[in-house]
Amino acid sequence: MKEDFLKYQAQTTPHPLALEVSHAKGSYIITTDGKKHLDFVAGVSACSLGHSHPKIVAAIREQAEKYLHVMVYGEYAQKPAVELSRLLASHLPDPINKTYLVNSGTEAIEGAMKLARRATGRTEIIAARNAYHGNTMGSLSLMDFEERVKPFRPLLADISFIEFNNESQLSKITSRTAGVVLETIQGGAGFILPENDYLKKVKARCEEVGALLILDEIQPGFGRTGKLFGFENFGMVPDIVALGKGMGGGLPIGAFSSSDRLMNLLMDNPKLGHITTFGGNPLIAAAALATLKEITETDLIQKSLEKEILFRKHLQHPLINEIRGKGLMLGLIMESAEIADALILKAKEKELILFWLLFEKRAVRLTPPLTISNEEIMKGCGIIVDILNEIEH
Repeated sequence: MKEDFLKYQAQTTPHPLALEVSHAKGSYIITTDGKKHLDFVAGVSACSLGHSHPKIVAAIREQAEKYLHVMVYGEYAQKPAVELSRLLASHLPDPINKTYLVNSGTEAIEGAMKLARRATGRTEIIAARNAYHGNTMGSLSLMDFEERVKPFRPLLADISFIEFNNESQLSKITSRTAGVVLETIQGGAGFILPENDYLKKVKARCEEVGALLILDEIQPGFGRTGKLFGFENFGMVPDIVALGKGMGGGLPIGAFSSSDRLMNLLMDNPKLGHITTFGGNPLIAAAALATLKEITETDLIQKSLEKEILFRKHLQHPLINEIRGKGLMLGLIMESAEIADALILKAKEKELILFWLLFEKRAVRLTPPLTISNEEIMKGCGIIVDILNEIEH
């Protein structure tokens, strides 16, 4: 299978990990050679409830027997999408009460950017340096990493950048600015948290000049940080929130949510201000609804903070400079990029799945399923420490 994978399926890097997957259950991915790999990555934060969660599988089966795609988004009332949007509204703070369902996180960002321009009549979008919001052309335009964007220029015009957590640059947000797009917690940059009420201050500046604040919750969202949404940790409410990854329990989905007043602007002048064929797909919405119910009706959100403490307790080693992040969105910052690479690759050999972050080359991603057990955490941490002891000596 690996040869066909490399020959016929387009690749994203010259050297993919290329595990040959047989099946996956809970916190484990089982490869075709029968090995059980403990998963500390969860599909890059996407599999909130682990692999093949019975409630998600049951929801998929039940919906598959009723109907699949029947009409482009927004024309027919389809129960899974309606119930998902309603449940989201019940958990999002006022005035955020309406959701547009799309197919991925990057599409959510694209829609949010369009909404900011439509609502304000302005063109400038401001993003943070070292941010990652997706790889479609609009989302890519929010990236200042020249090595990655240069081959695809020209990108969207009128994009400016500020440094995350740098309050002195908030004056760059002006009456020309349509929207400011920030990750609630910077992911690719190394799981960097906002400090000193930074997000509150950005929101206040946006209100002062009439710009909209868009928060990218694609990684922190859905219980990973001890709150359902990461921004709830920081005492503020964005104008627009972009969702994805963990929302679907392992199926492809995204969404952007805002107030009635703002979201209704996409209905007219022009009509079809935003459109998608498969957004709100009933099968995927059913899986997302089951995921959201399980996360909000159990103690998984609170447990994510307890599990963070366990990770921090059992991952103490001289080669680990620090552990960044919150809850089950953690990044090990190693002494060097070489140590990070060695740890990830040696962990694969020892049947533990770790992964990289996009920009911070010293970082090792720890984003396991919210359902991971304490025993599984300690098992994986033991493997990590053993590998680091080997590297050290």
